[in-house]
Amino acid sequence: MYREYLKGRIGSLIFITGTLIRGLSSQTFTEKGFELTPDQYVILYLLLENEEIVYQRQLAEIMLKDRANISRIIDIMHQNGLVEKIPDSNGRKIYKLVVTEKGKKLRDKVFPTDIDLRAMITQDITEDELAVTFSTLEKMNMNIRDKVKLQI
Repeated sequence: MYREYLKGRIGSLIFITGTLIRGLSSQTFTEKGFELTPDQYVILYLLLENEEIVYQRQLAEIMLKDRANISRIIDIMHQNGLVEKIPDSNGRKIYKLVVTEKGKKLRDKVFPTDIDLRAMITQDITEDELAVTFSTLEKMNMNIRDKVKLQI
């Protein structure tokens, strides 16, 4: 009975936790005067930490956002001088994304706050608890990933 109760609540708890984390991140970025959103920060972080990620489509797949949404975010980042869009050699409207020096400096400025947020979110949670949580969420992700049809 208790297991069924937990199974029934897990989705809403994950949703609420994700919403709270997004809200806290947005609030913190605004309070600190960072000139980017948490989504834009994640894009800078992903582009700088994963050299094989160079296209908007790849970002859309990783972030589970549709191409139009990613395109809007990238366009704003391009207008703000955080990324460059370099035309791909195949002549289509495909661009490689490169983080500018301004983007690198902004990511470096925000990074300590990111670390502080992660530490605050995970305070009083042991390494073992985090490992179990991560493993469980990964299994749940794998259980549903191929069943969801996203417009990426």
